[in-house]
Amino acid sequence: MRLAALIRFAVAALVLMLGLGEKTQAESGMQPSQQSGTPTETCDSRRPVVMFNRWQEDWSVLKNPCIPRKPLDGLKYVPLGSNPYSYISLGANLRERFEFSGTPLFGLGSAGSDSYVIQRAQVHADARIGQYLQFFIQFEDARAFGKDQVKTTDKNPLDLEQAFVAWVSPLGPGTIKLRIGRQEMAFDLQRFISVRDGPNVRQAYDALWADYEYGKWRFIGYATRPVQYRDVSVFDDTSNRHLTFSGVRFERQGVGPGDLSGYYSLYTRAGAQLLDAQGDEHRNVFDLRYTGKIAATDWDVESMYQTGHVDDKTIAAWAVGSLFGYTLDSPWKPRFGLQVDAASGDRHLNDGRVETFNPLFPNGYYFTLAGYTGYANLIHVKPSITLKPSSKLALLFAVGFQWRMSTNDAIYQQGNAVVPGTAGHGTRWTGTYAQIRADWTVVTNLIAAIEAVHFRVGDSIRELGASNSDYVGLELKYGW
Repeated sequence: MRLAALIRFAVAALVLMLGLGEKTQAESGMQPSQQSGTPTETCDSRRPVVMFNRWQEDWSVLKNPCIPRKPLDGLKYVPLGSNPYSYISLGANLRERFEFSGTPLFGLGSAGSDSYVIQRAQVHADARIGQYLQFFIQFEDARAFGKDQVKTTDKNPLDLEQAFVAWVSPLGPGTIKLRIGRQEMAFDLQRFISVRDGPNVRQAYDALWADYEYGKWRFIGYATRPVQYRDVSVFDDTSNRHLTFSGVRFERQGVGPGDLSGYYSLYTRAGAQLLDAQGDEHRNVFDLRYTGKIAATDWDVESMYQTGHVDDKTIAAWAVGSLFGYTLDSPWKPRFGLQVDAASGDRHLNDGRVETFNPLFPNGYYFTLAGYTGYANLIHVKPSITLKPSSKLALLFAVGFQWRMSTNDAIYQQGNAVVPGTAGHGTRWTGTYAQIRADWTVVTNLIAAIEAVHFRVGDSIRELGASNSDYVGLELKYGW
């Protein structure tokens, strides 16, 4: 391990543990609805929590002088005139993560083991004008200290992460919500559409978003150009017509014991470079998800089918992701979980068909933070147990088993990175891994996590010179 990287993380940990403030909301894949809210007048009102989407926080409750004050509250609620709904709120996020990565790409690439610190700092300003109008702007600075091979997902000097105007108001029997500008968006568990919170640089979209909510229904339309990140200089990120993602979505609560959602999207990319195809990619995406809970049993099942073409080759790809759990009503609330995932791979190269699934914009931590598993040409089975010794501590122990759907296609890691030499070689069996993770709420606005993963490769890729891999990550997240 590099001493400088470890020292930097230790210093950051000491600084962050001195922080006091609001509790950071546990990160979930759901994209919650923005609440216009009405400031309450009683001293029983709760202070807002620091949310995954910072633009959803409503700090107008601080207009009430009987609410206990905390340091810097004068910056969380700055009145604009006499209207209690008009104010400016400032905030910030800081994430520090120390990582040790042994033998990336199972030792088949040029990179060796590495240890480093990645840092993501964000500041934002949220202006509310009356009850309906909102202006939100957020800057992000992502750095990698001591890392040998820095990717665009690791480093992004000071740049504009979000800048949009939003309108939320009643319309007929429901509520309409509009956003235009640079913004983050995510669906469901963020298997395929996410803000990419696992890596260091989050994913934003230059987009027009329209949302109508009525009763148990929600209808969404979106037209986006995903932001493409560059680390050459400050404020150099961009989006263009060569990469687009647009579509429509519905959500319905209370369908039997669960909630149902689905969407259609068109994904286009110029100059795509796939293992079996090169050229302009036009991919139709059809997605359906059902999630719910009955007593101690919970589940989340999502399926996606993709059609279209890459140049003159036809796309026919699919994926299924599922999580099942059963929680015992006993000390430490043990939850026994089972995760089963599958994604298509190309069965026959050069046959005019592209069957490799495109995971689009995955979150980067759905399997593990180690990045050993990508959502393409995959069969993945992962039993787990989660324990909660206290309300502030969660412990996860899991074992994952991985196969390929097709031996003619490659083994993929996160970011659709091809493990060299695996296409057309060996058996379906890829390997197995063990994962241990702990999440601890240190204080109400500071969360610490540690994750360790050991991946044991299968014999068929070991014959290529591959070796087992190890990963350790130590993380601190602070929100104000």
